[in-house]
Amino acid sequence: MNIELFKAHGLGNDYLVWAKGPAVTPELARSICHRHTGVGGDGILEPFTSDRADHGIRIWNPDGSVAEKSGNGLRIASWWLHHERGAPATHTVDTGFDVVHSVVDGDQVTVQMGRATFVPDAIPARVDGPVALADGTALEVVPVGTGNPHAVVFTDTFDLPWRAWGAELEVHDAFPNRTNVQFARVLGPHDVEIRIWERGAGETSASGSSSCGVAAAAVRTGRCQPGAITVHMPGGVLHVTVGEAYDLTLKGPVAPIASIRVV
Repeated sequence: MNIELFKAHGLGNDYLVWAKGPAVTPELARSICHRHTGVGGDGILEPFTSDRADHGIRIWNPDGSVAEKSGNGLRIASWWLHHERGAPATHTVDTGFDVVHSVVDGDQVTVQMGRATFVPDAIPARVDGPVALADGTALEVVPVGTGNPHAVVFTDTFDLPWRAWGAELEVHDAFPNRTNVQFARVLGPHDVEIRIWERGAGETSASGSSSCGVAAAAVRTGRCQPGAITVHMPGGVLHVTVGEAYDLTLKGPVAPIASIRVV
């Protein structure tokens, strides 16, 4: 197929940059991202020419759907653009839905992720009270949009069937475009720990946009203070700054894995 890929991860959340090859299709994305019969990845980052930013990166989920935004994906894309393609350390990236600003400093990448929204139609979400699940559980959910939809559930423990609940919430009628789901345990005014069920990918060890969504929701509900918030995940920590108007800045590491040629 003459496809060239660059693989990297952000705290275990791995993406494949589409360095060369035919246009990505849903079928091709599913095939390439498959962990056993393909290269394996939590998504594909496909460059395109943008007329409103320095670079364009389309973000494909492993189920063949297209994501509006991905914090880890964008950090990996920016790392690749700078280190592998010679782009300036500071640049803009068009996702096809939004434009973000990135700064690459060695292996650390900072992305201005835009402003969080809690307006239901903008997320979109249809949540009016606890969300009922099939097993009879009613979950208090904080819907938040960071360019893509999130459903945050605050909890005191992760000793619960959060994977099953996450899978059900992802496709719940309350979220017309499906949703990313996070279960969050607040550790202090500037620290929160999360578990992640990612839309189109399932359980992930880390997520940038999820970290932003949880940090914004924690500030919105008074559980954390505005400013710098450290988000702890199974893969490690990311740093989110939440401004007074819910402007979000995400910072964290990118680790290259391999350059791959698909035959």
